[in-house]
Amino acid sequence: MVNLLQRGLLFSLMCISLCAHAQLQSEEMNAANDRLRISILTCAVGDELYASFGHTAVRVVDSTAGTDVVYNYGTFDFNDPDFYTKFTLGKLLYFLDKENFRDFIQSYSYESRGVTEQVLQLTLSEKEQILRFLEKNLLPENRAYRYDFLFDNCATRVRDIFPNVLGAAFSFGPVLGNTTVSYRRVIDQYLENKHWERLGIDLILGSPVDKQMTARTALFLPDYLFKSLQGATYKGEPFAITQTIVPGKTRETGTTVNMPFIVFSVFFLLLGSGFLLPRLKRLRNLLCSLVLIMTGLLGLQLLFMWLATDHQSCKNNWNVLWAIPFNIALPFFTKQQSRFLRRYAILGILLLIAAVIVHCCGIQKMPFSEITPLLLCLLLAYSNLYIKQKQFRIRKRRQVSSSSNAEKTKRSA
Repeated sequence: MVNLLQRGLLFSLMCISLCAHAQLQSEEMNAANDRLRISILTCAVGDELYASFGHTAVRVVDSTAGTDVVYNYGTFDFNDPDFYTKFTLGKLLYFLDKENFRDFIQSYSYESRGVTEQVLQLTLSEKEQILRFLEKNLLPENRAYRYDFLFDNCATRVRDIFPNVLGAAFSFGPVLGNTTVSYRRVIDQYLENKHWERLGIDLILGSPVDKQMTARTALFLPDYLFKSLQGATYKGEPFAITQTIVPGKTRETGTTVNMPFIVFSVFFLLLGSGFLLPRLKRLRNLLCSLVLIMTGLLGLQLLFMWLATDHQSCKNNWNVLWAIPFNIALPFFTKQQSRFLRRYAILGILLLIAAVIVHCCGIQKMPFSEITPLLLCLLLAYSNLYIKQKQFRIRKRRQVSSSSNAEKTKRSA
């Protein structure tokens, strides 16, 4: 009986020792795993136009090395002497940069722009693979890339890390669900209360932004990437744990006054008054010339962005159907070109109709909520051009007829 008790006690001690050893090993592995912490930082939108869509970066904390750094794909050289030229032509290079976390977070804290962190639930070896990927991207020969707002930006660069490093075992969470939405519609939502900025961007972006986003391409926006990582899985397990670093301020959600529509409406009323009141004929002609020059200048800009730059989202811009570049020259034509100008006026009206058809067919959505009064002004300008030249032709015929009658009278006498 005593021997049996001794054997039982010895077995129990052995089990306790094995459990303690296993627990110690587990704690050591967890400690080794926890020494490297990788997370995705999603920064909220700001008040300025450049901050209207948020930002994404990667944070890496190494407790052993005592480092806390951020890998930021959204940096560029503002001191480049050709900065504005390269930016306009779509040739500006962005870079992957590594900076101290405190320096990175400082501006967001000052502006009360919320910053959310998604800590990746990976093993030490998997984290090290991601770190090696980032460090390889940080090499001088790899760190630069040609920025594209829709297809290659700070969010898409972070998005592509996980499939490249983790392979097929990684899966993004759903973002769009069963809905379909175009790039333009989402961009307009972010610029809901920035009416002039939204109008300018809507005009300069061509038909490529009217394509429907896919589950992958939608992740060009930091908010969408954040949402996708919330539901992401790796080897069937949740991929990230979310926590807030900087609480964001509450932003106004109500819509503001649509100033472009109001400004263009006032312009239309003034131009309409010039048609209704004969004594305002000079004002009517002046405003018609101004409309033609404005739309011509806009058309030249759109054509330049389409044909002369590398901005893929500015290609195939069918706003040039109504913003005709040749409009800029019309006010300076002399009356001798009456036949051409009448035909041009008819063509301009037909192209206006074509622009509406392009919009209704969904080939390219145009900002009619802002520019409808402007298009009506353009219609009046073409009508004025047609009427002026027709009146000129009638006067010329009368002059010829009067001269002919006078000559006949002279001969009779």
